[in-house]
Amino acid sequence: MLRSPKPPCKTQVFTPFIGLHKAEVTTSPMAFHRRLKQIRLHSEGNNILVQSALVLILLNGVLFYFLKDSNLIPFYGVFAVSAILYGIALNFFRCPIRQFGGDPEGTVVAAADGRIVVIEEVEENEYFHDRRLMVSIFMSITNVHANWFPVEGIVKKVVHHKGNFHKAWLPKASTENERSTVVIETPDGIDILVRQIAGAVARRIVTYAREDEDCYIDEHMGFIKFGSRVDVYLPIGTEVLVKMGQKTVGNQTVIAKLKR
Repeated sequence: MLRSPKPPCKTQVFTPFIGLHKAEVTTSPMAFHRRLKQIRLHSEGNNILVQSALVLILLNGVLFYFLKDSNLIPFYGVFAVSAILYGIALNFFRCPIRQFGGDPEGTVVAAADGRIVVIEEVEENEYFHDRRLMVSIFMSITNVHANWFPVEGIVKKVVHHKGNFHKAWLPKASTENERSTVVIETPDGIDILVRQIAGAVARRIVTYAREDEDCYIDEHMGFIKFGSRVDVYLPIGTEVLVKMGQKTVGNQTVIAKLKR
């Protein structure tokens, strides 16, 4: 499978994001790179951000109306809290556009921003039914919650499972929580399983992967709302390049190298 070349001097249409438009103006490669690095807001946050803004505006407007001729201190307090809460929501739904600068062949990149919480051999009984090396990334509420494809290849399987909402860092979350499973076959014929897991706060998993479609590093695999985890299952003997507790940057941190 050949990797699709990226245009060096033109902007692209990135449909999952707010405020991105098609542009045919030729720019320098450096300007194109800077544009890709700009922070956007993910479309998965549209409804929540709009509804939250309307509620907070209404709340603060009503409070100001009734307090404007007396004591405005309570209004200032509520306004400050509202601004902080909305700022947290904006931070959560930010969506950086990233390009991986290395060689994608045999490379496994972090599927999410977060922290490594598990590196161990486990029994994977949903798809492989054998032992695999599991690397797990926990995303706190302050992390970007977009998920990237960790490898390039063809999507073989996509399955969504309903389940519980245990805290995402617990071992049982991988098999008991609501989750989506994506299996990717690399160009070398190696199957990699990626599992999006909802946490105690997260109640919705969005998966963009579709069976029988090509997938690439740099592309979004999905999105999980409000605190969650992503597990990647690798063949035993894979060279792991991260350690426990290490912070990861989605689509940038190389977490492992596959044996060829």
